Amino acid sequence: MEKPTNNKEKQMLFVDSLTQFKRRKTNTVNIGALSMGSDFPIRIQSMTTTDTMNTLGSVEQIIRMVDAGCELVRLTAPSINEAENLANIKKELAKRGVFVPLVADIHFTPNAAEMAARIVEKVRINPGNYADKKKFQVLEYSAAEYDAEIARIREKFVPLIKICKEYGTALRIGTNHGSLSDRILSQYGDTPLGMVESAMEFLRIAEDEGFHNIVLSMKASNPQVMVQAYRLLVQTMNQNNMHYPLHLGVTEAGDGDDGRIKSALGIGALLEDGIGDTIRVSLTEDPEFEVPVAKSLANRYVNRNNTNAIQPVSSWMNLNPERFYSFQKRVTSEVYNFGGGQVPRVIANFSKNAPTILDLAAIGFHFDPINDKWSMTELGADYVYLGENEAAFMLPVGLKAIYQPNVWNKIIDKSNSFPLFNLQQFQATQAFSNTLNFIHLKTDEMNEIEKIKPILRSGKWVIVLESNHDNVMTDLRNAMGLLIEQEINLPIVFGLSYQLEKGDLDNTMLFSSTDAGSLLIDGLGDGIFFLDSQEDPKRLNDISFGILQAARTRISKTEYISCPSCGRTLFDLQETTALIRKRTDHLKGIKIAIMGCIVNGPGEMADADYGYVGSGPGKITLYKGKEVVKKSINTELAVDQLIDLIRQDGNWVEV
Repeated sequence: MEKPTNNKEKQMLFVDSLTQFKRRKTNTVNIGALSMGSDFPIRIQSMTTTDTMNTLGSVEQIIRMVDAGCELVRLTAPSINEAENLANIKKELAKRGVFVPLVADIHFTPNAAEMAARIVEKVRINPGNYADKKKFQVLEYSAAEYDAEIARIREKFVPLIKICKEYGTALRIGTNHGSLSDRILSQYGDTPLGMVESAMEFLRIAEDEGFHNIVLSMKASNPQVMVQAYRLLVQTMNQNNMHYPLHLGVTEAGDGDDGRIKSALGIGALLEDGIGDTIRVSLTEDPEFEVPVAKSLANRYVNRNNTNAIQPVSSWMNLNPERFYSFQKRVTSEVYNFGGGQVPRVIANFSKNAPTILDLAAIGFHFDPINDKWSMTELGADYVYLGENEAAFMLPVGLKAIYQPNVWNKIIDKSNSFPLFNLQQFQATQAFSNTLNFIHLKTDEMNEIEKIKPILRSGKWVIVLESNHDNVMTDLRNAMGLLIEQEINLPIVFGLSYQLEKGDLDNTMLFSSTDAGSLLIDGLGDGIFFLDSQEDPKRLNDISFGILQAARTRISKTEYISCPSCGRTLFDLQETTALIRKRTDHLKGIKIAIMGCIVNGPGEMADADYGYVGSGPGKITLYKGKEVVKKSINTELAVDQLIDLIRQDGNWVEV
């Protein structure tokens, strides 16, 4: 039985080059009149939240999605009734002149998939539950027993393949981290390798049947797991001469900025290396709001092939492919409170205008004039860069200042103040802090590293690393490879700056989440510093902490694993998520999953502390991890009972 190689057996990377952008070469898959693959633009898709039996409601929502730029629309078909009604939806869309390809989303019900494949342009199946019922059992399989399981899957799957071949229907084999079969879990564990093998079981059967009109996906709510799984899938396909297009997405990303940051981190990390042919951003919002986010992510790579090549300055990354498949934190010396075992730090920027006491509220520090007392939130920045300005008041405990060297030299009490040098200042100065110094290096200055290495090795330095290339993430990764190869183990803060219109903080958020976040999930980086001082400091501070949270390198708030809703959803997800967030968002480090139905519930909640899952009309089931705690709770009582459960575990904190 051919299986994905383990880490020690890897012989190639998931990309041809870690410095030169190139779309991964794929087959072309035809989804009705829409072609997908590396010869075509990255396709944008989303999923309806309406009941699929509601023909007019579904049609109206689809039209709004198409108007927003959606190129494929997915609808759930949990039973044969919904599958049959896809024909009515398609007919009504045609009457209105809308011919967008439709995708049927199938879990547990092969007969619904077989019906839908005769009607719509594409069917998505989940290999974790198409032929299996999840029981969370630990099983041991002999080779013969495993082969018998594959034969059982083949018997259920081949009829769908034959229908897809007859009707020209495309197929997505869509693995979800949260719904791996017990068979896969027993063989591979809850791992990216298991996700890949889950898809490969079905893909081998399809290839045996001569069917190739296939797209694959590896979705997870944890971006690190998701990225590693896609990389491993590409590497496995490369070894087997397979070139199928990939659908990218972070499942259950949540809502608002948090959902966008998490999605950009996972999806962007792969797009940066030319991986991905269609994307869906899963937000707990109306589906038309997902589309602009997906378009912004995809548009960043239009004409990316034409940008200047980055000259590789290190062979380190090619010699150490392990880190791209399993997390390896870069080993750094601990400098003051950077690097080593410290969490990544956030540096706020007030270099344009010196902050007032009230201004510091934007970065998490609130002053009470009546009691002459400062308070700090969990989103309190660690440092504030003042540049040429001097603070007009004593900064609160917990916030330290960074200055230009000429200003820092004049400060009498330097205990909480530190200098930031550029390369020229560094080379012309001998007056350094005995505690902590920052040096701002641009990636095109890395050829000077040999000259300054002896001073940097004094151990009192943190590098603020800025890319001056269009391909920011790739350029930063390349430069960090050189530092590692040169055995410069100083902490690295990402200095981020984007040439966008003033106030375009949505794209700043998406781009920085990709550039800094994708490096952080690979164990690279020790802080974030937005270099543009003209933007809203509160939003930039929130983005910084959001990136660190999504990368799970610094937990500063409650994390919500919240599905984007679909026709299977059994309660108002947006309203319920907002209510649960309002009552629990002070519980730092607690992960709460809010799931509309049971399809991915228990599995995705394996990564959550508590789960709130729709189990029937007006009914909720509460989970602790993967274990059911209470069943069939009336929805009007369920949030209170969730809070009671958290309180009983000793995890509740009064506001």
